[in-house]
Amino acid sequence: MSLLQQDSQELDDAARGEEFTKGSSHVVVATIAAAVLVTVIIAAYVIAGQKPPAATGQVVSVWAWPHHAESAGFDASGAQVAKESFDQMLVFADVKLHNQSKMPLFLNSIAANVTLPEGIDTSYAATPSEYDRIFMAYGNVPVPHGPALAANATIQPGQTIEGTIVASFRMDKQQWDARKALDFTFGIQYQPSLKLTPHATVIDY
Repeated sequence: MSLLQQDSQELDDAARGEEFTKGSSHVVVATIAAAVLVTVIIAAYVIAGQKPPAATGQVVSVWAWPHHAESAGFDASGAQVAKESFDQMLVFADVKLHNQSKMPLFLNSIAANVTLPEGIDTSYAATPSEYDRIFMAYGNVPVPHGPALAANATIQPGQTIEGTIVASFRMDKQQWDARKALDFTFGIQYQPSLKLTPHATVIDY
């Protein structure tokens, strides 16, 4: 084999190596493109599968009223028992709830949650009759006496309801002032619970 033939063979091998490298780069580009396409398809599927929440809402106003209470001095059967005195915070909230689904929504519970340094304290909202009874029993309640929001209310499609709830916490004003957070949870039948945090400043008395 002549020197010329050897050089020609080396050139052919180099050319084949370059072609192999080019082919490899095409494979890498195609793999990346396929991966990007699959990611886009998965993201589109997830986004399309996400549904907006059935209910939305807003905590319009919150009032907190400290009250020193004393038990009646008799039990449920009418027997006399020792009276018990305690401090409580009555937390009132004016709330709006909106049904943005195509089906009626059925509330089944309303709760207020106070986050304290030692943990979360939860109190369920009073019934409308208990709510009204508070204003009858304590004539000095400084909170506006608006219509009550029932924990078993039904919200029709597209409807917005508004009402006031009240929850009672066994704590004094100093403990209340040490809270880290306050929010409200609305249980809805067959739907995830709706959690609302007030953005307005709590009116303390």
